[in-house]
Amino acid sequence: MARNYLAHLTSPAVLEAQRHYYGAAQPVAADPAEDALTPEEVDFIARRDSFYLATSSASGWPYVQHRGGPMGFLCVLDPKRLGFADVRGNRQMLSTGNLATDNRVSLFLMDYVRRERLKILGRARSLDARDDPDLADRLTSVEWKGKAERLVLIDVVSYDWNCPKFITPRYTVAEVEEYAAPLRARIAELERQLAEARGPRSEARGLGSDDRGQRTEAG
Repeated sequence: MARNYLAHLTSPAVLEAQRHYYGAAQPVAADPAEDALTPEEVDFIARRDSFYLATSSASGWPYVQHRGGPMGFLCVLDPKRLGFADVRGNRQMLSTGNLATDNRVSLFLMDYVRRERLKILGRARSLDARDDPDLADRLTSVEWKGKAERLVLIDVVSYDWNCPKFITPRYTVAEVEEYAAPLRARIAELERQLAEARGPRSEARGLGSDDRGQRTEAG
């Protein structure tokens, strides 16, 4: 865990809750420097095809939105900055509007197959994709070329890894196909071997023949 993650989230009320339930509080001192992503986090982010994004509205209500796209659509621009292209959705603009009044965000990235999850705190801003075509091109995957409406840049403040407890493994269609491919190939090979073992004699015998290849009477 990067040091600043709990330092930013551990309020006096959190410390009081720790004392109430566990008899002692665990205050965490903040580091003046923001936490940079390591190669481990960079690789994990590059393999994600979705994440959850939490923002806060001007009225104080939290809002969580699922973001999905081609694998790697959330780009690591450098160890302290992330970015992604925002394409047209339901046109409610809730996350975009929230960022205009409070730029603090929380990201939750899941790997259900490996039972891993990465949480990221950051400060985000939304840009019109038409204002920076070069950055838009960098953040837009081949599948989404020309579809970006906004660009979201996130300056990483800190991050934390969670334990795998209670994460149920789940698989995408592509992952199921990948894991099933060797099984299908093996089944096909066994069926071919079985057909060869039976040979043409087995097919010629057909129904209604006894073991000596002679016709038997029905009934």
